[in-house]
Amino acid sequence: MKKVLITGGAGFIAHHLIGQILKNTDWEIISLDRLDYSGNLNRLHDLMLSFNPNIRKRVRIVHHDLKAELNPLVRSEIGKVDCILHLAAGSHVDRSIDYPMEFVLDNVVGTCNILNFARTIENLELFMYFSTDEIFGPAPNGIKYKENDRYNSTNPYSATKAGGEELAVAFQNTYGLPVYITHTMNVFGERQHPEKYIPMTIKNVRDGNIVTIHSDSTKTIPGSRHYIHAEDVASAVLFLVNYEGQFESTWGGAKCPKFNIVGSEELNNLQLAQIIAEAQNKELKYELVDFHSARPGHDLRYALDGDKMKNIGWSPAKSVRERIADVTNWTLANKRWITL
Repeated sequence: MKKVLITGGAGFIAHHLIGQILKNTDWEIISLDRLDYSGNLNRLHDLMLSFNPNIRKRVRIVHHDLKAELNPLVRSEIGKVDCILHLAAGSHVDRSIDYPMEFVLDNVVGTCNILNFARTIENLELFMYFSTDEIFGPAPNGIKYKENDRYNSTNPYSATKAGGEELAVAFQNTYGLPVYITHTMNVFGERQHPEKYIPMTIKNVRDGNIVTIHSDSTKTIPGSRHYIHAEDVASAVLFLVNYEGQFESTWGGAKCPKFNIVGSEELNNLQLAQIIAEAQNKELKYELVDFHSARPGHDLRYALDGDKMKNIGWSPAKSVRERIADVTNWTLANKRWITL
């Protein structure tokens, strides 16, 4: 039986990961969290209601803010672990533009503190750092970034995630820490914060409001992404933790394996809104708005190449269109998650 430490366990992606671990393994889970606006116990409470008491006992919460080093009390509460999955991060681009130093502390200093803790653990099997597609910057049409392409961060959020990623690579190279890095993009799903685009669009379509579609300066080309459901991200993580093959690096330098976890297809924001409207049998009222050129730090298109994960045997369980329709129906049936 593995014992896994998940940082940011009350956050959106991490609580889906906890659910998948409980369903598919016998592992014990420690959730390390500071519990703020982006990570709160409402998610974990709702999730735990779907499991019996014996399974719930496998999850334990330790309160700590990673801006500070892990003190002896916190270290003793955590104990010996086999894997660390580091998801805790500041992730709101607009907030990073307003408060860049807050994101340096969360995403760079916080990552260094958990890495320092990780290298004190004997026989640690894996440290996984969750990075983002945004470290590569905007993708021109026809381009999908591979795992080891150069960074081109365009806002404080992505710059601090790139900084954390480089620290993880450096700890692998310097201290021999067993590090994997994943890049995910535009994750959605049940219990997402209502300020995010998909739950906000679900609510606006339901209420008959105009949906704002971010576009280029001509107001004719909507922004696009490879959206992916949080459960698909969680299944990819479990796949990698359990993968017994070898990953060889051929680019020189540090040998830290990196993996892009990518949705089934690229959708622009107008297509996304149309799927949400169709799921509700509603007319889509929308307006294309020049958001990206008006707000430096926001990019029109991001794109990752997912071939590496496909080639080793992983792909999303459902199409992104099915997932969006499912999340729309779930959200409408659980209305408090768009009114929090």
